[in-house]
Amino acid sequence: MNVPKKNSDNDAAIDAAADANAARWERIRKKLRAEVGEETYTSWFASLQLVSCDGKRVLLSVPTRFLKSWIEKEHHMRRLTEHWQTDLPGVEKIDVVVRTAIVRSQVAGEKQDAAKLVKPETERFGKVGAARGIGSIRADGPVGSPLDPRMTFSTFIVGKQNGLAHAAAKQIVEAGTNASGAPRFNPLYVHASVGLGKTHLLQAIAWAYEAQGKRAVYLTAEKFMYGFVAALKNQSAIAFKEALRGIDALIIDDLQFLQGRAVQQEFCHTLNALTDAGRQVVVAADRPPVELENLEDRVRSRLGGGLTVEVGPMDEELRLNILMARAALLRAEDARFDVPMPVLAHIAGQVTQSGRDLEAAVTRLLHHSQFYKKAVTTELADEVIRDLVKPTDPRRIRVEDILRVVSKHYNVTRADLLSSRRTANVVRPRQIAMYLAKVLTLRSLPEIGRRFGGRDHTTVLHAVRKIEGLVQGDKALAEEIEVLKRMLME
Repeated sequence: MNVPKKNSDNDAAIDAAADANAARWERIRKKLRAEVGEETYTSWFASLQLVSCDGKRVLLSVPTRFLKSWIEKEHHMRRLTEHWQTDLPGVEKIDVVVRTAIVRSQVAGEKQDAAKLVKPETERFGKVGAARGIGSIRADGPVGSPLDPRMTFSTFIVGKQNGLAHAAAKQIVEAGTNASGAPRFNPLYVHASVGLGKTHLLQAIAWAYEAQGKRAVYLTAEKFMYGFVAALKNQSAIAFKEALRGIDALIIDDLQFLQGRAVQQEFCHTLNALTDAGRQVVVAADRPPVELENLEDRVRSRLGGGLTVEVGPMDEELRLNILMARAALLRAEDARFDVPMPVLAHIAGQVTQSGRDLEAAVTRLLHHSQFYKKAVTTELADEVIRDLVKPTDPRRIRVEDILRVVSKHYNVTRADLLSSRRTANVVRPRQIAMYLAKVLTLRSLPEIGRRFGGRDHTTVLHAVRKIEGLVQGDKALAEEIEVLKRMLME
């Protein structure tokens, strides 16, 4: 009769310790969120889970090998250790393992060290990823920016807004070359707002090239600048140039951040050398080449000479598909996690800005439902996505859109609007276009002047004041400008 009581006491003690560790881990997670910010926390720490804590050793798990590597290499182990030791002074060691491996070993009843729980990279990411390591493209070539093994073509959700960009990316890695041996689209230029998938697409191209045994380097513009400046300081600029020009594909992300005359010149030389040699170049930015005003004209011209494709804002169908894919991925890790379709549809209608926000919403649902032991409902979804729901932004209007609409409306050419012609049938439309650029975009007067044939900002200011004065007394002109605004908003 005493044995069951003893077992019951043990169970109660185990449950109490588990509850204490869960509460402790929740306090530490809150501290992490406050320290690193919501975006960084959601991207990198939200999927971190507590496996066990015996008072001296803490075992945490993550869903992917990439996350484990990132947490360990970015000095966050020290941050985690400090937090645990503050809350539980007896803690001596923190280990992070891959969650899928833990589940597999528990099902098999195996008892292994944490280091043995990690699935080999050759099994998780294929031989190519393991041979080169995540983030280093080839051992015999230049080292690129880190690649996320989750960002492949197989995980890219295709919709109407990104279909053209996806098809072009697939063609350059699958079809390879045309009959003449030259790349099909060179350079391929992808532009989109933040969080619409252009980085995913670029990294998918890099992984696909690597899988074919080709030499591809993925670099952010910042990494390219850092590499070039470091090469100059180390007097190894020639080696830097030769290394980049000896690859099969150069993939540059966030080109809008490329700064410095010398760096831009080197990028232009590299771009010309690669395209002239029949090597593929893929570039992404947040706007089309013609709007990258910090770049030199010849760089913009060279980039615009290939195929330029835009990834548009996601519609509700695409957002729902992304949510479904994310929920399925998390359900594969935790079979208890179930998100009803009406909840996913509700989130798709509320979170509209970014694919990263959609993934964050599902990750938060998992965490809240597990911690609070709640079923996933629309009410819970509203609670966790409150800060992700942003007011609907008006359509982002570009100077190029204004030039196109105004030239068509007044039956003049774009070249006329940018020229120095002073005839009446050109001057008035030009002034109206400048006025619309000032009131409908965030461009400064000098920026608008540069976009209108390199004019001085005082010319733009004169045009704006001229139209503002005219619409006060000319009802027909005021109505005409309102028509143009509606056309641009559609």
